[in-house]
Amino acid sequence: MTEVLVLNFTYEAMNVTSFQRAVRLLFAGKAEIVHNRDKTIHSTSFEMRLPSIIRMLYYIRRPMQKVALTKKNVLIRDDYECQYCHIRGEKLMTVDHVLPKSRGGPSTWENLVCACMRCNNRKNNRTPEDANMPLKRKPRQPKYIPWIQVKRNTLPGEWHKFLFLYNVSIDERVES
Repeated sequence: MTEVLVLNFTYEAMNVTSFQRAVRLLFAGKAEIVHNRDKTIHSTSFEMRLPSIIRMLYYIRRPMQKVALTKKNVLIRDDYECQYCHIRGEKLMTVDHVLPKSRGGPSTWENLVCACMRCNNRKNNRTPEDANMPLKRKPRQPKYIPWIQVKRNTLPGEWHKFLFLYNVSIDERVES
């Protein structure tokens, strides 16, 4: 793995970059190494351990980004949990309009929820009240959804303590 976690000056995770970009930041004096890997790289005149985590030496201000309304983000907001029957599963979930589109329901954060296929079919073209299927929680637009993408099952152990913000429950994501 040649990916490097980049932290802001305040130790908050910013992104994942390539080893080459991380080395350029280090040699330019813009970053410091927080954690190394066991592997080393060699040249004729230089030897260096591969960095795993680097930290910027100055604060990078980033504007608050709006969360895009996508199927995946709705599923993430609801933690892949059916908002009607409360079962979980990544592969089984769909997105349901609380107020059906045929009744004028918009495709907005406040009208979309995660639902299993069984509940989505059972609810059909009705509101939750008409179908006697109350929602677990009222859907709202999240303030943020962690956007650092790490390939599945490849997260180095030393990254966990810096990615703690990404283990926040859905209630905390919506409230904050």
